[in-house]
Amino acid sequence: MQQRTLGRTGREVSVIGLGTWQLGGDWGNVSEVDALAVLEASAEAGVTFFDTADVYGDGRSESLVGRFKAAHPDAPLTVATKMGRRVDQVPENYTLANFRTWLDRSRANLRVDTIDLVQLHCPPSPVYSNDEVFDALDQLVDEGVIANYGVSVETAAEALAAIARPKVATVQIILNAFRLKPLDEVLPAAREAGVGIIARVPLASGLLSGRYTKDTTFPESDHRNYNRHGDAFDVGETFSGVDFETGVAAAQEFSDAVAQLREEWKIDNHALLTPAKAALAWVTQQPAVSTVIPGARNADQALSNAAASSVPELGPEFNARVRDIYDRYFRAAIHEKW
Repeated sequence: MQQRTLGRTGREVSVIGLGTWQLGGDWGNVSEVDALAVLEASAEAGVTFFDTADVYGDGRSESLVGRFKAAHPDAPLTVATKMGRRVDQVPENYTLANFRTWLDRSRANLRVDTIDLVQLHCPPSPVYSNDEVFDALDQLVDEGVIANYGVSVETAAEALAAIARPKVATVQIILNAFRLKPLDEVLPAAREAGVGIIARVPLASGLLSGRYTKDTTFPESDHRNYNRHGDAFDVGETFSGVDFETGVAAAQEFSDAVAQLREEWKIDNHALLTPAKAALAWVTQQPAVSTVIPGARNADQALSNAAASSVPELGPEFNARVRDIYDRYFRAAIHEKW
């Protein structure tokens, strides 16, 4: 497993991390047994970065991560959580008092005194220009409540605003083969500033796994069912903001590109280079990416994700095909939105 520096935290983390939204909810039911198996398999495969949030299952995800971490005190884990989505999304709620309340709850869930990394959870845009918000975060660092802080963002403009803040350690942003805008300005700016990039939704909510057809359905409790049009939260979080049918068609072309690569590399075993592994590898191979955080619903998925760390350079021809797919299917529809 490759290790990279997580921006201004100075911590070394695995290039393939683990996103744990699905262990809390919004992806259909994941049993406690399966959730703990995902954490165990990930750690055994060399994953050292777990990303969670206080609203994932109303704390269930944090609690499971905390339980696992307490049972493995010698594991070299960095755990990041997020805060800010437990209240109405107005700038006035981003206060030191609220931060203390939210973080006390997260520290209890995670069973730690100091949280490795806390991220503002896609806050309203005015928050980025509010010095008092970042002064409050600095105070919490000084007090030892948190070791570092970052921001999870929806748009490239928000990412650039966060990167400009001198003590923001990381920026978490959607980056995948169907969401290329961060390559334009965000990644170069982060690299120059020494800010870590945490890439989320790397499989475009599963589209890039190549397993879906236009007739695929999802459980009622799965955001890929109820948030296709942004009814619950920013639609950019679900299938990277594209309509499902378009995404499926583009994913087929991505899978074809991976199949061609297998032929060129003379790989007979499909499992050695699946579309999902190629999609994750593509993200890790972008300059300035510190870690990518795919989710997993079972141990096998977690192990397959971790194996993407060892995929060789995909090469300029494959990258050109990714760009071509994006230009034909996505650029006009989403490039200016996020």
